[in-house]
Amino acid sequence: MKKIGILGGTFDPIHIGHLILGEAAYRQFHLDMVYIMPAGNPPHKQNRKGRATDRQRCDMVRAAIDGNPHFRISLLEMNEDGYSYTYRTLETLNAQHPDTRFYFIIGADSLFDFDQWKEPQRIMDACELVVATRNQIDPAVFDALLETRKKQFRGIIHKLDTPNLDISSRHLRNMIANHESVRYYVTDSVYEYINKNGLYRGETNEFEKRQD
Repeated sequence: MKKIGILGGTFDPIHIGHLILGEAAYRQFHLDMVYIMPAGNPPHKQNRKGRATDRQRCDMVRAAIDGNPHFRISLLEMNEDGYSYTYRTLETLNAQHPDTRFYFIIGADSLFDFDQWKEPQRIMDACELVVATRNQIDPAVFDALLETRKKQFRGIIHKLDTPNLDISSRHLRNMIANHESVRYYVTDSVYEYINKNGLYRGETNEFEKRQD
């Protein structure tokens, strides 16, 4: 069977931490492809005032992964008819690709509240979960939680060995709003796109030239 990773998120903006996660999963689990999947209307992120538009977020993803043959953008969750739920996405992908096993990539923080997600059992039934570790979480606590979730949902959960980069899109947006440079936190192509389109700089949304 084919093996495809899925890295979802709002990607507002996509940054190097996202890309390193996807690349690490690709290599560790010998995946054929990694789908970078922007969420169109996630249930937990409804207030998007001052953020990038759906098109701009997708443009940044395309710019960030350009030149990587095993990264591909997926627009499956860029829907118009309601919320994006992981279990729906995975079940749709399994129906469309019966010859493929999907590896859903999440951060360690998400494992703590995974039982609060919509239909967590259906998620586990539809994929193998790949969880990235974080330095801020005690390894013993993380390993214990991993085993608890495996037994709770009778599923396959892998630990992803990857460098821990404590970067968040929210922090980058705040940096830009405070006129700080985010160069090297994002790819050069995304950095240029943000500047050209004046993203995250305030309500005027105008390009502001300044020295880095």
